[in-house]
Amino acid sequence: MALTLYPAIDLKDGACVRLRRGEMDEATIYAEDPAAQARAFEAAGFAALHVVDLNGAFAGRPVNGAAVRAILAAVAMPVQLGGGIRDMAGIAAWIELGISRVILGSAAVKNPGLVREAAAAFPGRIVVGIDARDGMVATEGWAETSSLPATEMAMRLQDAGIAAIIHTDIARDGMLQGLNLDATEALAATITIPVIASGGVAGIEDIRNLRAAAGRTPNLAGTIIGRALYDGRINPQAALAEAASC
Repeated sequence: MALTLYPAIDLKDGACVRLRRGEMDEATIYAEDPAAQARAFEAAGFAALHVVDLNGAFAGRPVNGAAVRAILAAVAMPVQLGGGIRDMAGIAAWIELGISRVILGSAAVKNPGLVREAAAAFPGRIVVGIDARDGMVATEGWAETSSLPATEMAMRLQDAGIAAIIHTDIARDGMLQGLNLDATEALAATITIPVIASGGVAGIEDIRNLRAAAGRTPNLAGTIIGRALYDGRINPQAALAEAASC
């Protein structure tokens, strides 16, 4: 099965940015018009988009709603959204507006009942983001590190009915150091839920290595690509061809 590649649009103050290790004061602005960036990704051939409201992740409520709505109006491809979505009302509102999948991060750690309720109400539309620092789950826009191991959280979600888990290695996010494939594959091996790798994709080799890992661990479903796309280190057509050759 082919891997799904998700180009990332991280929103800070209405602009498309990339962070280094999740630090808000280390943001590089790549596009002032996120909707135009979304159209460019769609035109390049990507089939789905990953969007994060960074301000929302820290504030605990949606902040970049206008930019997200502009993205939804600009593209036809499915959009998954995370950042500051903490209750059923927020989940329902975004799905009604056209978000394909809602990503729950901090809410999934602090209110696991919400994950199950949402997954039951919106089958196939709920994704959980597991952000890990040294193997432990981080929350609140990565500002806090919990005492919960990432693999244990994944196992707790096995029967929750969610569509996928996004596993992010915070130490590598935005650093172009390559995926932490060992940790992601280890986590995926403990569950049957599809797992999307995130954090550190630097080049085609990362996609090739993930494709090889998916041969061993079939529920490795894809990866999120950020800085490497914006910096031109990854050619979209070459990446998509590599991902399709599973």
